Amino acid sequence: MAKNRSRRLRKKLCVDEFQELGFELQLSYPDDTEDAAIEAFFADLVVDAIEGKGMALIGGEEFAVVCSGKRGSVTEEQRAEVEAWLKERKELSSFAVSPLQDVWYPENPINPA
Repeated sequence: MAKNRSRRLRKKLCVDEFQELGFELQLSYPDDTEDAAIEAFFADLVVDAIEGKGMALIGGEEFAVVCSGKRGSVTEEQRAEVEAWLKERKELSSFAVSPLQDVWYPENPINPA
């Protein structure tokens, strides 16, 4: 696709100055964890750590992408808050929080601000 795009098209495609950043979560639970406990933990995660901070979560109980709850980007501070929240919880056997990345085109580098 041509790189000489109008401002309107760049906004519609979420590229260049309209790039939206988010991060990925990978969650692992101990083998003996019951489904109800996983669902309760995940509900707490969504309500307390994600939606309570103005973000949205797309995915499931083992892998998800966290992005802004409205048009725009997640900040590094929001990513760090979610990581800190996960570190405090004992329900997980392990977790990984990715660095910020383009949520629409993950293969694209982050534009300098």
